[in-house]
Amino acid sequence: MSVQPRRLVLASASPRRRELLTGLGLVFDVRPSDVDETVAANESPSAYVQRVAESKLQVGLASAGDAFVLASDTVVVLDHVILGKPSDAKDACAILSKLSGRQHDVRTAVALGRDGVALETRVVTTGVRFRALDADEIARYVATGECMDKAGSYGIQGLAGAFVAGIEGSYSNVVGLPVTETLELLVAHGAVEQWP
Repeated sequence: MSVQPRRLVLASASPRRRELLTGLGLVFDVRPSDVDETVAANESPSAYVQRVAESKLQVGLASAGDAFVLASDTVVVLDHVILGKPSDAKDACAILSKLSGRQHDVRTAVALGRDGVALETRVVTTGVRFRALDADEIARYVATGECMDKAGSYGIQGLAGAFVAGIEGSYSNVVGLPVTETLELLVAHGAVEQWP
């Protein structure tokens, strides 16, 4: 099992990130960081996701004492445009129609800090290809409600996994946290001394 010399705080409300970190055998506290997630004018998807993750990190560091703080943000990108969480069922259907039969990117920024100092941020990109979806199938999926709190209007770990025809890169990144890169970050900065 991993050896953690200091307390770890996850600055995220995402149940998927909690599950992925727990799956690594890590022990951590959850303290979500609420920040403005508005996309700035002319901001690239990678710059955006890095800025939001680092903003969450700064909020988390302000109340974490000497603990390590891990913050993250994930976006779905199609044709260089960020597809956020849907505002309603109609919006979810429109987003999924855009993804149908096409490849998109999922980008996650992972930021780590401690003692009030940001240590490092990594951005991981995974390519995801959807098979062609028909309007009825999309409507039935949206009616399940699974899509409503997820970037790009889908969760690969749920029913929408059946939409995925191919993936290039980290599967866990699409879920919401690239576990390989996150563990590398934690080990590199001493948040985890050894693993497993």
